[in-house]
Amino acid sequence: MYRTLIVDDEPLARLRLRTLLEPESDFTIVGEAHHGEMAVAMIEAERPDVVFLDVQMPAMTGFEVIEAIGLRAMPTTVFCTAYDAFAVKAFEVQALDYLLKPFDDIRFGQVLARVRKTAEPQEKRLQQIMEIVQPLPRLIARSRGIVRVIGYDDIDWVAAAGDYAEVHTGGRAWLVNDSIAALTARLPEADFARIHRATIVRLDRIAEIRPGSHGDGVVRLHGGEDLRFSRRYRMALDAWLVL
Repeated sequence: MYRTLIVDDEPLARLRLRTLLEPESDFTIVGEAHHGEMAVAMIEAERPDVVFLDVQMPAMTGFEVIEAIGLRAMPTTVFCTAYDAFAVKAFEVQALDYLLKPFDDIRFGQVLARVRKTAEPQEKRLQQIMEIVQPLPRLIARSRGIVRVIGYDDIDWVAAAGDYAEVHTGGRAWLVNDSIAALTARLPEADFARIHRATIVRLDRIAEIRPGSHGDGVVRLHGGEDLRFSRRYRMALDAWLVL
């Protein structure tokens, strides 16, 4: 039995999926979500086997739902999209399941057949599609059950937290499902620098740089935080200072 969650901001789209799924004896619908934050909460609460996930939703896209949940924890995902031809091409290349709206019963049946047949983990395929699709300039973070969308301009600094990272903004810390290395690659080099193996800083938040005696030192942010920088990562600071 495939426990299934429907996620779409359009009521008619949700009704269409429900109508097609209900006759399928091996699929049972555990709920519907009409926005991304609700989808995150329901995926964590219901632990569905399959999620039909709308790509384009206001405030929080389908890809950002995946970021909030984490690749390893995502159920088998069928993407639903009406517009993004580039994303559809990427889905095809990576053999990911997708439905291009409007879809007919035959196409829906093909997707269900693929869901039934596919037993391999999808983490690697989801990672590939997330890399292909251009990310928005923002992160999806979590704190005590709250999902928050954080624009790059709002980030003050980032600290490593094991396989995750803490994004600090306005005096608060938010957990994101990305490693410090992944965020180093994702955040724009013109605005951010990794200054320690466990720290990324937004450069325009730096108020003072206090060198140490061995090529290391401390940066003080406008908000008053003191962050260590190491000799290994000092080059990024030196390059910023000469701009």
